[in-house]
Amino acid sequence: MKSETSNRGVRAREELRNRILDGEWPPGTRLQPAALAAETGWSTTIVRESLTHLAGEGLLAVRPNRGFFVTDLSFDELKWITELRCRTEDIAITLAVERGDIAWESQLIAIHHQLERTPTHGPGEAGLSLEWQNAHRAFHAALLSACEVDKLCEVASSLRDSTMLYRRWSAPTESRRDVGAEHREILAAVLDRDAPRASRLLREHYEATLAQMRDAAVTQHATRHGEA
Repeated sequence: MKSETSNRGVRAREELRNRILDGEWPPGTRLQPAALAAETGWSTTIVRESLTHLAGEGLLAVRPNRGFFVTDLSFDELKWITELRCRTEDIAITLAVERGDIAWESQLIAIHHQLERTPTHGPGEAGLSLEWQNAHRAFHAALLSACEVDKLCEVASSLRDSTMLYRRWSAPTESRRDVGAEHREILAAVLDRDAPRASRLLREHYEATLAQMRDAAVTQHATRHGEA
């Protein structure tokens, strides 16, 4: 019974995470455990535990006496999230390259292949598809998985999800980036066991995303104020 309850909790947490990252609830939206429990059929306890877990990941904010809210977005905060992510993953990728075995390499290649074959946009979708976002998330998680430091992977995962939320709510902008090529270069550096190059490429990858989201924020501001 305990295992069954635990499995329901994991499923609830994953579904709520996906709904947040898919943009079902805009930043600042209040999520009420009782209403979600009535909608989904999960117990209020499972919903509340799931929301608390997602708050720990940075996707939700807990406001005293008010409850759970989808995290508000701040570009200044995103800059710090990106810098912290770069520094965290510098340590993690260095350890992963040192400790990873052939099985890890094989898994990483397979996950990258799935990412390459996943369409970035669904039919009629302006933003990135949830399927691509999940495949992208899995690839970056796999890169670090061989570091063998669970807490380090947890911090990296939380920062990754926070960035995904910002990306979801950034207006699409034209970009000459070849993200697929960036991923292939990162993978090649890891398979070559070149940790400094892998770390540098990861930083460049994340900083390029930061610049793209900054440009999106400027575009949104100009549009709202009639400057475009």
